[in-house]
Amino acid sequence: MSKHYPTTPDGRYFVVKQRLWRCSNPNLDPAERQRLVNQLMNARRAVGQAKRQQNQEAERAARAEVQRCKVALGERGPVWWNDQAPDYNRRLIKNTPYWDWFQAYESNRTVS
Repeated sequence: MSKHYPTTPDGRYFVVKQRLWRCSNPNLDPAERQRLVNQLMNARRAVGQAKRQQNQEAERAARAEVQRCKVALGERGPVWWNDQAPDYNRRLIKNTPYWDWFQAYESNRTVS
């Protein structure tokens, strides 16, 4: 990834445009993680190709594969942590307990 996105101190989310996105499960075997990432990238390319061809059936199938890969990576579906903490995936950070951390992060970033 060419851009650096801040990651919450607990490693559960990264922040893009003040929205939290769940990180992949860090407990995945590296080879399995890479296999799933490769499948995800192929599925994303298939979504684009289906859209360009205006093939709705192929697009639905490709989107379903994206979803399957994201769930397998731990980015969607059941959370990969086991401390009963709620999931804030896709939420605006200002509406989560991470807001204070993010404001401090942003303050330190602008000073540097």
